[in-house]
Amino acid sequence: MMSKDKDATPKRGARVFPRNMKILHNLGENIALAMKRRGISQEMMFSRTGISKPTLRKITKGDSSVSIGHYVNVLAVLGLLEDLGKVALDDELGRKLQDIELLNKN
Repeated sequence: MMSKDKDATPKRGARVFPRNMKILHNLGENIALAMKRRGISQEMMFSRTGISKPTLRKITKGDSSVSIGHYVNVLAVLGLLEDLGKVALDDELGRKLQDIELLNKN
């Protein structure tokens, strides 16, 4: 009889291109700095989020295998979750493309 682990489909992480990994790496560094500035240790973060130390280390390195939900929980503890809401808020390229389309309709 095979164990469940051997029958399970292997977990597939997101494929992130090298040029985009730098952004994740910077995010991880920013999170690590924010924790240090606030005096929040990995133990404190664990107690507030339930995220394991290995996963927290991955987050502070900008690891793409960590779910966005874990990043959200850490950002919430740091008081930075609202910053995530600013992503794509001012979609300058989308607005320009829309304006071009609107101008070409006449």
